[in-house]
Amino acid sequence: MNYSFFDFLTLIGALGLFLYGMKIMSEGLQKAAGNKLRSILTAMTRNRFTGVLTGLMITALIQSSSATTVMVVSFVNAGLLNLLQSVTVIMGANIGTTITAWIISLFGFKFSIATYSLPMIAVAIPLIFSAKSKRKSYGEFILGFALLFMGLELLKNSVPDLKSNPEILEFLTQYTQSGFGSVIIFLIIGTLLTIVVQSSSATMAITLIMVSKGWISYELGAAMVLGENIGTTITANLAAIPANVSAKRAALAHTMFNVFGIIWMLFLFYPFLNMITNLTQSIGLGNPTEFTAILSEHPEAIRILSTDSSLLSAEEAAFQAELVSSQTATSYGLSLFHSMFNLINTFIMIWFASLIAKAVSFIIKKKENDEEFQLQYISTGMLSTSELSLVQAWNEIKSYGLRTHKMFGLTRDMINESNENEIVKIFTRIQKYESISDRMEVEIAKYLTKVGDGRLSDESKHQIQKMLRVVSEIESVSDGCHNIARTIMRKVDNKSEYTKGMQDNIELMMNLVEKAINQMNEALENDNVSDEELNRSKNTENEINNFRNQIRSQNISDVNDKKYEYQASVTYMDIITEFEKMGDYIINIVEALNEASSK
Repeated sequence: MNYSFFDFLTLIGALGLFLYGMKIMSEGLQKAAGNKLRSILTAMTRNRFTGVLTGLMITALIQSSSATTVMVVSFVNAGLLNLLQSVTVIMGANIGTTITAWIISLFGFKFSIATYSLPMIAVAIPLIFSAKSKRKSYGEFILGFALLFMGLELLKNSVPDLKSNPEILEFLTQYTQSGFGSVIIFLIIGTLLTIVVQSSSATMAITLIMVSKGWISYELGAAMVLGENIGTTITANLAAIPANVSAKRAALAHTMFNVFGIIWMLFLFYPFLNMITNLTQSIGLGNPTEFTAILSEHPEAIRILSTDSSLLSAEEAAFQAELVSSQTATSYGLSLFHSMFNLINTFIMIWFASLIAKAVSFIIKKKENDEEFQLQYISTGMLSTSELSLVQAWNEIKSYGLRTHKMFGLTRDMINESNENEIVKIFTRIQKYESISDRMEVEIAKYLTKVGDGRLSDESKHQIQKMLRVVSEIESVSDGCHNIARTIMRKVDNKSEYTKGMQDNIELMMNLVEKAINQMNEALENDNVSDEELNRSKNTENEINNFRNQIRSQNISDVNDKKYEYQASVTYMDIITEFEKMGDYIINIVEALNEASSK
């Protein structure tokens, strides 16, 4: 078998296509079907058992646990699943993938969704060029989905073709006589093979070939099957590379789940294997250990097995039929071992799902600059009692206000930054915050609308109206931050320079607006604004308005005196005006809270 440098580059390109497909799919998912899909998945994964069932069904449907875990990672990345829900779905995927092993054993055929990648791209392209943003988002999702599976298929086709050249692995026979040490060795080999070929099903096929050639015994084949469970986790970890911290945690949870399963299985390996052997015989599938025994006793067995039956004597033909039957029993035994291990492992580990989620959260800590969408206090599943629902929504609004303050801090950083590369990085973060802000507004508003559909007192109904108004105004503040960031990008593109006086004025205006935001968050925290606090906020708003008017007059004078270019004055005044608008939105929030507290 030849494997050139060009083949290696093809492998890297396939990996790149896979990662790019993951990114496009995740972004399209967020923009297109985020809210609806989140509701469906929340309902399907309401408890750990339905989560496992969801993972099992999806994997059984698309015949790839790797694809399921990649989708789970993308759903977590898009905020459609939380970490605990993703752990249970991944557990179900591990059971679902054993169905593929049975299909290989029974039919030797594996359905590949990659076959439909090009037709999916044909559907996606017209949508991407559509004038409607909703259709564009769906097009991006379909395109990403197609590229993701195309990348997975190319990955499998670009690795060294071990399945067609199993003789490369014949040297492994020298490691088969070390007792339990051989079990560990072949577990590691199964792990590495699955990482290389990117498919536990392909590794299963290679394992069956190695057992059928007599290179390894049935028990070492079972050890390789265990290794496949670890190796298959690499796909999810690759998918998590460009994703956010929650997606990385989901991928690590997949690895941790499988590794812990392997650890307890190694302690019970031989008793468990004997149980599978007895179970295989009792249900009429034959003795899976018989094939290895026959091969060791009859040196001519491999030759007879690979010879056309028409060229054999009657005695040899009967022996060949016996060999084929034993071979099939070995295949069934390994498939049953795979299924039973994953079923029992899931049944054990499902009770520790919360512990796994906490462990991966401890290992992968959230960085200060990580931006991700995940509601902390409310969900779109079952509602609590009306009063508790309002408390949860109010806590989410407080969190929304604090997130907006962080966004304002990024805007300040962007204004004060002089390095263009850093400005672009900060702008990208602000764009993510803006997207998250828009989605938070929609989610909170939908939740409050659901609460409002229930039987509420007049006071609670009034509170919901107040909360909806506050949410809308907070979103307008974050829009203002985004608008300022875009104006700064225009300034950079135009190569405009601000004088020290202009920079000082912007700094003073930012200080006033930040003072107003702090007053807003204090009011949100207390949910009660006195007349004195309202007057304090109004004074801050008046300061902002007066300063804006002063800067506007000074700007006209400075442009006439040619102290700076007119082009610079345009972006300068756009920034000042946007800050003044943010002050208006903030005072609207404080007034809404004051009206509620005075009633």
